[in-house]
Amino acid sequence: MTDTAHGPAQTGDLVEAAGHPVGGGLIKDSYDPRLTNEDLAPLKKQTWTSYNLFAFWMSDVHSVGGYVTAGSLFALGLASWQVLIALLVGITIVYFFCNLVAKPSQVSGVPYPVICRSVFGVLGANIPAIIRGLIAVAWYGIQTFLASAALDIVLIKLFPSLAPYAVTADYGFAGLSLLGWASFLFLWVVQAAVFWRGMESIRKFIDFCGPAVYVVMFMLCGYLIWKAGWGAIDLNLGEVEHTGLSSIPVMLGAIALVVSYFSGPMLNFGDFSRYGKSYAAVKKGNFLGLPVNFLVFSILVVVTASLTLPVFGELITDPVETVARIDSTFAIVLGALTFTIATIGINIVANFISPAFDFSNVSPQRISWRAGGMIAAIGSVLITPWNLYNNPDVIHLTLETLGAFIGPLFGILIADYYLVRKQKVVVDELFSMSPTGLYWYSKGYNPAAVYSTIVGALVAMFTVLFNGAIDGMEIAGMSTASKYSWFIGCGIGFVMYYYLATRTKLAVTNFDVPAKA
Repeated sequence: MTDTAHGPAQTGDLVEAAGHPVGGGLIKDSYDPRLTNEDLAPLKKQTWTSYNLFAFWMSDVHSVGGYVTAGSLFALGLASWQVLIALLVGITIVYFFCNLVAKPSQVSGVPYPVICRSVFGVLGANIPAIIRGLIAVAWYGIQTFLASAALDIVLIKLFPSLAPYAVTADYGFAGLSLLGWASFLFLWVVQAAVFWRGMESIRKFIDFCGPAVYVVMFMLCGYLIWKAGWGAIDLNLGEVEHTGLSSIPVMLGAIALVVSYFSGPMLNFGDFSRYGKSYAAVKKGNFLGLPVNFLVFSILVVVTASLTLPVFGELITDPVETVARIDSTFAIVLGALTFTIATIGINIVANFISPAFDFSNVSPQRISWRAGGMIAAIGSVLITPWNLYNNPDVIHLTLETLGAFIGPLFGILIADYYLVRKQKVVVDELFSMSPTGLYWYSKGYNPAAVYSTIVGALVAMFTVLFNGAIDGMEIAGMSTASKYSWFIGCGIGFVMYYYLATRTKLAVTNFDVPAKA
């Protein structure tokens, strides 16, 4: 490995963050420093087993955000068993797509923003990297807010005198209560401190998060069964509005929302699949972590939510609120703290490493993983995430908006790798700034990919903007179409890119070059 002009703050930070030793990337003499650091270079060793990827998905799935999103599907007027089916079908689609997006990074050993250079050009890859990085910022804020809500419960239970400061109307700013601000900023500082100190010391902590949530959820479910009895489990809740054929469009919309929820980690899953020992290990880890794990998680969500009706007299789809109703200080503190810790773990796994890679790709020599993480952390406050995730309608609008931008990027990547290039990527050319390089295209940008991204995102966002969620902006049919914003963007990006890259003057002409490791 050659020594390039890295500053000490950059060297190995991202590799360390992912739980690997410094120097995990192999930098060759031919690699252009403007595109290279040890974090972005192909890995020397790929060591993750299927269990490591299973643990990754456990940390990502077992969250307050996942629970609230699943619970929000009840607001669509579906029966509990229909919600369960929608969750399972949605996660199976996610599993299939994750396997597709995992392969190019696992085979080449490079993260998502680098593999995008083969599609968008060595400079154009900054477009999907920045989009994905900004989306990670949104999720970072949302997850921190959800964790802070759990912390609020603990503080009020331990110190009842704080309760008035949790009322936004009396003590609030920018839509968040004074206590909410205190909890949010406290967790923000804690996470920032963890990021700054490095991730190796908390790798085992992350592995703990997923199982810990399972323990609390099983205990919570057991408590509700003990209070209400087994006979109280009713998968047909009182507020069911759709039955028979009329429920099919609603269920399809619910499935689409599940895919939208996972669209972020699904798009950049290559950031993690690159560490897999083999593609078979990646697929096995995905199978255990997505369909199997999500089946158990979904059953717990459905049963627990349905039991809140007979126990508390109302349907509660937020696990933190459910825990808060328990008449035990110890149980409330234990449950809420567990959800808080687990959510912090998810932020570390899903919303820190991703923007760190993405923003580092923009300027490898200047942006370290610490800088990437802090960019995400600061941005997460500015977007006031509590306003993005405070009721079912807003949750769905947020997911549809994110899906509109992520869908085209996913469709273009899959079309290029599997149909245009026939699964062939010249890894060394991903780090070349030569005007004659395979991925230089037009001044470092692939026009076919850029145009397809713009058109796909605009059409998908059109359905979201005019679905009636915003007063005075409604077009007939858009309310239904917006639920499929990810699929619309993905489909348009996929088809348009394949057409432009194979049938027009923008056609990619170097996709038949033999692959090199």
